[in-house]
Amino acid sequence: MLKSPVYQKRFYRNWGKTAGLARCHFCFQETDLCILTDKPVDKKFLAAQVRAYRWQIQAYGDRDPRFLSSLKPVPVEHSATALIKEMASASRKAGVGPMASVAGALAHMLGMDLLRRGFKEVIIENGGDIFMASTKERTVAIYAGDNRRWKKLGLKVKPRDTPLGICASSGTIGHSLSFGSADSVVIISPSASLADAAATATANRVKSSGNIEEAVRFARSIRGVTGVVIIAGDALASWGRIEFTV
Repeated sequence: MLKSPVYQKRFYRNWGKTAGLARCHFCFQETDLCILTDKPVDKKFLAAQVRAYRWQIQAYGDRDPRFLSSLKPVPVEHSATALIKEMASASRKAGVGPMASVAGALAHMLGMDLLRRGFKEVIIENGGDIFMASTKERTVAIYAGDNRRWKKLGLKVKPRDTPLGICASSGTIGHSLSFGSADSVVIISPSASLADAAATATANRVKSSGNIEEAVRFARSIRGVTGVVIIAGDALASWGRIEFTV
């Protein structure tokens, strides 16, 4: 259930300016990570952590298949690992299934692992979902597919606001399940797990450019969400500590 039927090349990874950061591309089964850090990452450590986290998810799903397939929150056992509990908590707050938070959760757990190992700059991108901890101001581009009106739009991220998660969902881009039609929904939260789940839940509510303000209100209501940007056609709506770059 961790598998995705379609792989899409992460072409956007070539767009960023990453001078001064060590770059690591790590791929294991369906997990495809781009990691930027202030010093090289030990790939053996990285591989061990990714395999361990994926095993935790699959093993828990073997015990309770609902965890891998449900589109609604699923209660988990008290003895579950921190990763499983984090995914369950994020899905409960956003009102979606636990797997809606998996990309953000993996990025967040790995990011915190690296911070504990003494890294100062950690940016992990996992299929458009980002964990970031930085001592410098960074810019994160917003990708809205073929919507050319907003193609140069980005977000400024201040060091004081990190570590945080910046996660995106879309009803018009990619293969992830979405019941909406937004070109891009971006959620910011101290928890990348929650940002991922909230991005999915919010994107599901965008049926047209006419109801994006309603979707913003929904995102605002999720405890732990600190910012939201929604793009649908020519319309854009945002809330929170958002600073755009163009």
